[in-house]
Amino acid sequence: MKLFAIFGNPVSHSRSPLMHNCVFKNLDYNACYTRVHLKDGSKLRETFFALNLSGANITVPYKEVAFQVCDEIRGFAKEVGVVNTIINENGRLIGYNTDADGFLFSIHTFPNIQKILILGAGGTAKALAKRFLLKDIEVSVLNRSVPRLQFFQDIGCQTFSWEDFQVQEYDLVVNTTSAGLEDDSLPAPQQLIEEVLQHTHYVADAIYGKLTPFLQKAKKYNLPYKDGADMLLGQGILANELFTCKHFTKETIQEEMQKSFLL
Repeated sequence: MKLFAIFGNPVSHSRSPLMHNCVFKNLDYNACYTRVHLKDGSKLRETFFALNLSGANITVPYKEVAFQVCDEIRGFAKEVGVVNTIINENGRLIGYNTDADGFLFSIHTFPNIQKILILGAGGTAKALAKRFLLKDIEVSVLNRSVPRLQFFQDIGCQTFSWEDFQVQEYDLVVNTTSAGLEDDSLPAPQQLIEEVLQHTHYVADAIYGKLTPFLQKAKKYNLPYKDGADMLLGQGILANELFTCKHFTKETIQEEMQKSFLL
């Protein structure tokens, strides 16, 4: 039996085991998926091999660490330096990124997206920003600290810290931070969030499974919004395709994985 896992801190909230195990069980694939609460990112590679894993997903805050511990990086992950899926190929760790395409899958119901504001500057933000730019979407990034904005400046995004933010008109605002995951915090000061929400058509949050304070405010402004469930599904389908060595089609995986959201 193959064993897969998700690494993160926190990780107890993750639906990934339910999603992937639903696919494995329903399609009679001899594999199991579990969670690993990793408190020290430097132990990621060591822990992966100690558990004899065939593959893993990586969530906050270790996606950039995962990039560093892989022996080879393939596909879009090379563009952003961020890995959320690892495959064990004969003792070599191969890194991929399925976050960005998973997010595009999730917002296909939001039409005519030409200008986006990303809140946060972590691994998920990097993946999304790069992917949006490849689709000729104008990207701005708002983050608390200035140093983490350098990557986004280098790839052609407009960047702001909380101190120098100048609001514009946006088609979509996306929260990629963990604000609201385990508390009632917002991804930026309330005044900035209120201002942003008055200048956008759509809102999305990478966090799933709860109506975050950020999405509560979007709801107050009667804005169409999405939590991270569809993004989770989209990236999960692509990751499962890698886990099962493309033994099943994306459509087959999606059909079975969607059933997990009814459980």
